[in-house]
Formats: sequence, C-alpha cells, structure tokens
Amino acid sequence: MESTLRQLTHDLSYDFEALKSSSAFSALSGIKRGVERECLRINPTGMLAMTPHPKALGAALTHESITTDYSESLLEFITPPESDVNTTLAQLEDVHKFTIDNIGDERLWPLSMPCFIENAQDIPIAYFGESNVGKMKKAYRMGLRNRYGSMMQVISGVHFNFSVPDTFWQHLATQKGVQASQEWVSEQYFALIRNYRRSCWLIPYLFGASPALCKSFVEGREHGLDFKQLGRGTLYLPYATSLRMSGLGYTSNEQSSLRICYNSIDTYVRLLREAMYSPSKNYAGFAAGEGGDYQQLSKNVLQIENEFYSPIRPKQPTASGEKPTDALALRGVSYIEIRALDVNPFSPVGIDKEQMHFLDVFLMACLLTESPKFDAERYKETEVNLNRVVLEGRKPGLTLLQNEQEVAMRDWAEALFARYAEVAAIMDENYDDNRYSEAVKREWLKVQDPDLTFSARWLNKLLAEGDNAVVGRELAENYRQRIGDFNYHFKSAEDFDAEAERSFAAQREIEASDKVSFSEFITDYFAREPAKKNA
Repeated sequence: MESTLRQLTHDLSYDFEALKSSSAFSALSGIKRGVERECLRINPTGMLAMTPHPKALGAALTHESITTDYSESLLEFITPPESDVNTTLAQLEDVHKFTIDNIGDERLWPLSMPCFIENAQDIPIAYFGESNVGKMKKAYRMGLRNRYGSMMQVISGVHFNFSVPDTFWQHLATQKGVQASQEWVSEQYFALIRNYRRSCWLIPYLFGASPALCKSFVEGREHGLDFKQLGRGTLYLPYATSLRMSGLGYTSNEQSSLRICYNSIDTYVRLLREAMYSPSKNYAGFAAGEGGDYQQLSKNVLQIENEFYSPIRPKQPTASGEKPTDALALRGVSYIEIRALDVNPFSPVGIDKEQMHFLDVFLMACLLTESPKFDAERYKETEVNLNRVVLEGRKPGLTLLQNEQEVAMRDWAEALFARYAEVAAIMDENYDDNRYSEAVKREWLKVQDPDLTFSARWLNKLLAEGDNAVVGRELAENYRQRIGDFNYHFKSAEDFDAEAERSFAAQREIEASDKVSFSEFITDYFAREPAKKNA
C-alpha cells in the first residue's frame, strides 16, 4: 500500500530538513490571508431583497470592505491581507455586524445556492454610479446576464486569498541556488496552482455545502441531472458535494473550449488575452456599443479577464484602469485567490478558523511538492475529477483519473493527507499549539466518514427538517440574531459610518474626473497595447 500511495503524489521539491535548519519555516508565521465572502440580501419571507444597496453601507464602487457582486442584492464583504487568522475572522464579524445593523428587517442568505427566485429577470443588476468605470461594471454584468443568465450570477461563494512572505521565498531560492526574483516567485506560484488543480477536488469534498438547491434555480433549464425531490421545492443529489461548482454553476459551454495554460505566467497571460480579443459567434447577437447600446462590453469569448471562471487565480493588485493581465505581465504574481469554497452554512460569517488552517497546509503542500507541467490530457483530468466530486463525491467506491488510470478517491486522499501531516507538523513549530496538525486530523476524519463533510451534514439537516428554502430562512434569522449580538473588534459603527462617507466622496470624485464619453472610454480601454515586462 505504501508504494501505491507514493505513486499518487509527486515527490517533495524541497529538502524539508534543510529548510528547517535554515529557519525557513519560521517565516511562515508571515503568511497573509484575506477573505471575500458573498451573500444575498433576503427579506423576512426568504425572497430576494429587491431594495437598492443600502445607503448606510456606502458606495459599492469605492468602499473598502463592503461592495456588491453581480446583483444589487448580492453583497460582498472583503477583508485586507492579514497574518493572523483571528484578525481576519474578527474583521469579518465586524463587517457582518455593521451590515446586519443597517439593513432593517432584511437578512443574509447563509447558503451558496440562491434562495427561491420566481423570475430571473427580476434580479436587479448592481449599480455603481454614473462614472465611466461604474458604467463599465454595469455593462459587464449585462453581458454576464445575456451570456449565462442571471440565476448563475447570484450564486454565492467564499474566496480565500493567500500569499507567502518574501523571507520564505528567499530561503527557497537559496536552497535552489537561484535569485528570488519576481519572475522566479511567479514560477513558484504557478507550480502551486498546477498542484492545486490536481488536488482541488478535495476542497469541495471537504467543504462543499451545496448538495441541494431551490427548484426555481433550474426551472426551464436543461441539466441532465437525476435530481431527487425533497418537500415542495428542493432538489438534491444524494452524493453531491457542491452543485455550485458543477455545470449548473460557474461554467459555460463557451469557456469549456478554452484551454488556459498554467505552465507559465507568459502563456497564461497570452491565452487570456487571446480569449478577450477572439470573436464569439454565440455572443454576436448582443449589442456591444452600437448606437450607445451596451448589452455587453464586447462580442468576444471573454468581455474581460474576470469573466474566466476558474477555481484558482493568480493575482496582482491593479492600478486604476489597468487590466489584470497587464498587472501580472508587469509585476508578476503577488498572491493567489482560491475560488472553490462554498459558503459554510455552519458559520455565521461563511468560513471558520479551522478551514483557514487546513487551507494553509493544503496550499503549502502544493507549493513544496514537485509540479510537472500540464499537457492537454493531464489538464482535462483535473476537470473530470473536480466534476466527479462535486456531483457524487460521497459515493462509496468513487474513483478519479490519474495519468489515464482510475484510482480510488480514498487512496489518493490518503496519500495527500500523509503529505499534509508532514507539512503541518513543521508549520506547527511556529506556535505553542498544534493548530495545523489538528486541522489535518479533523479533515482526515471526513475522508474516513463522509457523513462528517459539510455537504452530508447539510443534506441530512434538510432530510430531517424540510425544504431548503424554509431551513435556509430559519438559519438566516438565527444568524441575524447572533450577528446582531456580536461586539465590534477593530472597527466601531462610527468607523464604518465614516468609511461610507469617504466612499461616497471618492465616487463623486471619480465621476467628476471623467473627461470622455463612455463609448470613448471603452474603446480606449480595449485599444491599449498589452503591457509587457520591462516595458
């Protein structure tokens, strides 16, 4: 068995003992994380709130910690990068409390798949003001509605942003005998991304929490899934983990033909740019500025880079008006964004500390393990495996593809967890506890007993208590009361009030600074020459 398990993971690409002796792992206390949590506003009956973005929450265009995603009803809470998990959770609690205290009798929907929505056309698209930037955001969302439908755009998720401190990169570079240049760091992040893609099926298995959905979500849609019905309006798959990550959620036929390459930053940037400037027959019928009518930003495969749905993204903060691919080309990868997390319905803020500890280990193991380049077949296997797990991850005897061979998911998970335990033990040396080792042990129990996974726990709750809509509404009310009782940690209500005022002032300043028409602004945005390194 031991030799079989070794075959399921690559060797370590770094010498752990050498890194320990160089004090490299002590630098990992400087890992930084940030969270972006999405959630719908609902009214007391459990229906989507149709009210505008509450004024007390500030301007969605410019607020630092509260914005909207696709819909005016879809809030997004953002925490800055921090090296202390407790700080991140406290910041999330602060923004949740202020929001609950300032949305009247509305609640926050606690699930990834949306509440009951009778008519997708009623979903209000987010409004970001009258600046060219604000209008561009709205036109982009119009394009998403026309291309994929509004229902897909009101799914909620949690994004986990992760970066490794410079001092750790320096230790790794020294072991490899290279300079810790930004180009080399970007290569390491892309190696991490490839290993993440290989094993990211484990994330929805452990943390997927959307095995069921409201019937209204698939009304009139072809899906080919053998749903079971629960109560009046709930559909579920018995072994599903994350319908959010399935073909019902963040996927599209047009994008399925893309083969974005993660072998290097240059090919990744080039292929994304090609998709942005390649015409699509499927989208040619929607206006893209003709006569001032913007039903989408362009008629190309991607309107902008952010339209590419992926369970992970390399990221570099952008300057005003800068394309994400230009930021990557010029300054390399600064951090990665994990996008495969469902909202955790067992936490009032959508994620918990134990998840973050495990993600730290998971990502560091991806970084420290050899990461061969992808060919088309190996990349395709990562997509096949992810799809199998999101639809039937808890099915007894489930197998996954590895190098064209069917392997038992349980065996592959066992091999991965052996590596995680090794990484966790070293990471724990920075602390006076076993937080990382305990996180690994806790998640391993879910592999041994699928009923401990989030998806099983949520489905069993529904089977015992009733419809998704009813149980979700009751949980939203429960969390509304719990969040209302939170104490502020880092910001007071007055601080949030002041931040809202600053955001409105910043939006007014942006609107006043526009010097060209919206059509000229969009033409200029897409006409700019792509940025190049050392340009």
